[in-house]
Amino acid sequence: MTRLSVNINKIATLRNSRGGNNPDLIKVALDCERFGAQGITVHPRPDERHIRYNDVFELKKIVTTEFNIEGNCQEQKFIDLVLANKPEQVTLVPDVLGQITSNHGWDTLKNQQYLKDMIAVFKNAGIRVSIFVDPVVEMVEAAATTGTDRIELYTEAYAHQYHQDKAAAIAPYIKAAEAAHKAGLGINAGHDLDLGNLKYFAENIPALDEVSIGHALITDALYYGLENTIQMYLRQLV
Repeated sequence: MTRLSVNINKIATLRNSRGGNNPDLIKVALDCERFGAQGITVHPRPDERHIRYNDVFELKKIVTTEFNIEGNCQEQKFIDLVLANKPEQVTLVPDVLGQITSNHGWDTLKNQQYLKDMIAVFKNAGIRVSIFVDPVVEMVEAAATTGTDRIELYTEAYAHQYHQDKAAAIAPYIKAAEAAHKAGLGINAGHDLDLGNLKYFAENIPALDEVSIGHALITDALYYGLENTIQMYLRQLV
């Protein structure tokens, strides 16, 4: 079964909007695990507009499932944060300063040596590494030579095209996943996956190890409740 990691950035956004500690990020993380989530994901950014760096240290103390820290390894503060906490997984994303949300994968050809160097830093610390990639076979094949353990397929294009032509939407992801599997890479996926498109994606990417979902899941929880929503997402992955 594909594992569900819940990205709790939006909980931190809500908390930060009023100051104080409501909602309690730590309690939400514990509740997500209690409700069935198999991982907790955070994506701290330099401006700390949602997840704060101190949140990562506090979450590391209590997360008992997989802790996944996403972020821009071109920021030294991010590198230091990950090495200080040693999560089960770090996901390297090619963000730029001030970016609202991730919107593309790594050019694994252009950034080959850089990725090799950065991945080695984290792997030498005993941390599994995943890198964000677009569903392009050449980028996946080049990712396989960087030393990464996994790729995370960036799924925004799939989500946007799904309702117009789901077969066309999934096609490049199937090819990319086949290339990853052939190269011995683990496969994660994330960005704009939701209750409407997740099941079809998981059914067509049989080697899918993990999905990381935040915005859609937290939005759905406003209507269905957090426990029920997590269970609904887990049922899409069976």
